[in-house]
Amino acid sequence: MTFRAKHLLGIEHLHPTEITTLLDLADSYAEHNRRGVAHRDVLAGMTQINMFFENSTRTQASFEIAGKRLGADVMNMGMQASSIKKGETLIDTALTLNAMHPDLLVVRHPHSGAVDLLAQKVNCAVLNAGDGKHEHPTQALLDALTIRRAKGRLHRLSIAICGDVAHSRVARSNIMLLGKMENRIRLIAPPTLMPSGMNEFGCEVFENMEEGLKDVDVVMMLRLQKERMDGGFIPSEREYFHRYGLDADKLAHAKPDAIVMHPGPMNRGVEIDGNIADDINRSVIQEQVEMGVAVRMAAMDLLAQNLRASRTPQGQMV
Repeated sequence: MTFRAKHLLGIEHLHPTEITTLLDLADSYAEHNRRGVAHRDVLAGMTQINMFFENSTRTQASFEIAGKRLGADVMNMGMQASSIKKGETLIDTALTLNAMHPDLLVVRHPHSGAVDLLAQKVNCAVLNAGDGKHEHPTQALLDALTIRRAKGRLHRLSIAICGDVAHSRVARSNIMLLGKMENRIRLIAPPTLMPSGMNEFGCEVFENMEEGLKDVDVVMMLRLQKERMDGGFIPSEREYFHRYGLDADKLAHAKPDAIVMHPGPMNRGVEIDGNIADDINRSVIQEQVEMGVAVRMAAMDLLAQNLRASRTPQGQMV
C-alpha cells in the first residue's frame, strides 16, 4: 500500500493512490467495526491528544472512538479552559505539548492555516479536524468512502454539492478529492454563497436547484455556516428552503437511485426536508457518521506506521 504523508492536513497534497490506499483500509475497518472486531494493538503504547478550539460533536467523538478502538491512550483537551485563554500563543501551546511527546495530535481550529502551523512545531503526526474555511480532510474522505460503498465506485459520477459553498471547508475538501478521482462536480448555491472562480476548479456552477440536480448520482447538501456569516447572505431561512432546501420535488430531478448526503449537523426545514433526511432508500447520512470512525481509524493507522518508520529504536525522530 502507498501512503507517504507524515500529517493529514488536507486533501490538496494527497495523490489519488494515497486516497485509494486510505479508503481501502477504512473499508476493512468499517466491516470489522460492524462485526465488533477490536484492533487494540495498532496504536498500543501511543498517545493521542484531541485539541478542539471549536465545538464539535461528531468529529471529536469519532476521533476519540477511533483512537480507543485502535488501543491509543486518548486525551481530550478542554481548550475553552486552556492556557490560550490566559494569553498563551498557539505556538507556545504546541511547544508545551511537544515536550510531552504525543504521537498523534488531532486539531480543530477556527483560523485557516493554524493546524499547518502546529504541524511545523511538533514531532508527532498531526490530523486536521477542520481549520477555518480551509479544509476538513477526514470529512471528505468519509464522504468518499460512503459514496464508493453506495455506488460501487468513486469515479465518473455526477455529484452535486449544494448550499453554503462560500463558507464550507467540507465543500473545499470534497471538491479537491472528488476532482482528483475524475468525477463531474456541480456546485449549486445563491450568488451570495458561491465563491468566485469555482469554474477554475473544473466545477459547473448553478443558481437553480432543478437545473443543477438534473441526472446527478449524488446530492451532497451543506450546512448554513451562520457562525461564519457577518452579513445578510440569505433573505430568510424560509426563503432559502424554498429555493435551495432539498425536498422531494427538487430531488426528483436527480437520478432515481441518487443518494442524499449531509455532513451534519442538519438544519431540518432549512437545508433539507426531514422526510428526505430520514428516507432509508435515499439518505446515507447515518452511514456517513459510521464511515467517519472507520476513516479516522485508517488515517491514524497509516500515519502511525509512517511515524514509527521515522523513529530510531530509541524513539527519537530521525
